[in-house]
Amino acid sequence: VQLQASGGGLVQPGGSLRLSCEASGFTLNSYAIAWFRQAPGKEREGVSCSSSGDVSTYYADSAKGRFTISRDSSKNRLYLQANSLKFEDTAVYYCATGVSLFACTAQIDPNRFEFWGQGTQVTVSS
Repeated sequence: VQLQASGGGLVQPGGSLRLSCEASGFTLNSYAIAWFRQAPGKEREGVSCSSSGDVSTYYADSAKGRFTISRDSSKNRLYLQANSLKFEDTAVYYCATGVSLFACTAQIDPNRFEFWGQGTQVTVSS
């Protein structure tokens, strides 16, 4: 089981990025998916998650209305579309997947996700 994240970079405030995470070794559609981020000196926080089959989707308050989580089962990839980026969105972003039907909750708890990508840096700067 492997997750390979990409798509990070340097963007100006108000700009957009699409983060991508390629899954290998398992069928992504059967898993809950999630994105987390960790800024320097801060704890890892949940950004968004979606349950197996995308029955339920949750966003952190900081991401609502700006970020969208999605998956493409045909490509075995998950995505995070990040729009209207702010300075405070600067962080390393991690993709993750969870086996349990209850992995994705409103709390977007990292302890419920077993498999992690290596992270991709997003820097919002003028």
